[in-house]
Amino acid sequence: MASRRRWLVAVGTAAVAALVSGCGRQSGPTFTATDITGADFARQFQLTDHDGKPRSLEDFRGQVVVVFFGFVHCPDVCPTSLAKLASAMKVLGDDSGRVQVLLITVDPERDTAAVMKPYVTHFHPRFLGLTGSVDDIGRTTKEFRVIAQKQAGATPDSYTVDHSSSMYVFDGQGRIRLFVNGTLAAETIASDIRTLLANG
Repeated sequence: MASRRRWLVAVGTAAVAALVSGCGRQSGPTFTATDITGADFARQFQLTDHDGKPRSLEDFRGQVVVVFFGFVHCPDVCPTSLAKLASAMKVLGDDSGRVQVLLITVDPERDTAAVMKPYVTHFHPRFLGLTGSVDDIGRTTKEFRVIAQKQAGATPDSYTVDHSSSMYVFDGQGRIRLFVNGTLAAETIASDIRTLLANG
């Protein structure tokens, strides 16, 4: 199961990387992550945060937003990625107050707001979990070109969901800017975020 999950993560990451590689890079700052400024996807979502508040991308204008897709019962990719993002926030220091990390669930059947809140805030108090109906999440994963595939478990409630470990980063104007491979180090992610903050 673990090897299959790693394979799907790799395939999903490669597929999105191939899709974004055609995005025309505009003149401007240089990043370690893949610059996808001007991409025609990952433009919007309409979901509910872990406090029950309706949320869209516009709510976070003025902040750099990091979007990661995952789920609470994830055994490996999600806790590793969220811990890495928490480390990046620590590296950012005072600048972390201008950054919002969002975990969008790929498991809306189990990940209610009440379930997501203690999970995401365990990693960092500023992190927000976003959920919605199965249709809401389906529209969002399609918009973000995220691959998520449910894998049956020993019981109906013990399934897992294979998904990529990549992230999307938006600038303070709500524009998609970076595709972050899940293998990048926390310090590298923090450096790219600082570059975005410094360039408005």
